[in-house]
Amino acid sequence: MVSPLVVASHNAGKVREINELLAPLNITVHSAAELNLPEPEETGLTFEDNAALKARDAALGADMAALADDSGLVVPALNDAPGIYSARWAGEKKDFTAAMARIESELRAAGVEPSGAAAYFVCVLALSDKQGNVQCFRGEVHGILTFPPRGSHGFGYDPIFVAEGYDVTFGEMEPNQKHAISHRAKAFVQLVSQLTKEHAA
Repeated sequence: MVSPLVVASHNAGKVREINELLAPLNITVHSAAELNLPEPEETGLTFEDNAALKARDAALGADMAALADDSGLVVPALNDAPGIYSARWAGEKKDFTAAMARIESELRAAGVEPSGAAAYFVCVLALSDKQGNVQCFRGEVHGILTFPPRGSHGFGYDPIFVAEGYDVTFGEMEPNQKHAISHRAKAFVQLVSQLTKEHAA
């Protein structure tokens, strides 16, 4: 079993969310910040690359199993941008209002009507053992973009994303509703299934 586990993130909210999702498995969770682990440079070319890089780095640094995630918004009409650069589009100040405006502007420049453009969120969770062996779990949720942004729930690009089958943005959804269908939730179902199997073995 992978207890204790370090979450390779300095984001307190993300660590808390992961801790809650893992609670039924009775896994002791630590954060990278709590253990004074540095944040590695994300040099990968895919979500899987970056999640694995972060998980392996934390596992080797802490000498315990580690979990990392890499996630972002993919817009096919923009050659899959912002993709793995989703956080970087928001800049050092994490200004997602500017990042959302950039998506709208670049879609218009490409001759695409921004509202209604196809998009999807990706989350890849990477689980590394103490030796640096990594397993990845990928979740996606597809939908369309809408402008102007709507809703104050969630974070990042949530206010411009409408999932298939819904007419409200992730930013307008109650957190429990979003967590039930999100890309991160889908990846977590796979992760927990794997951990449960290992626990039973």
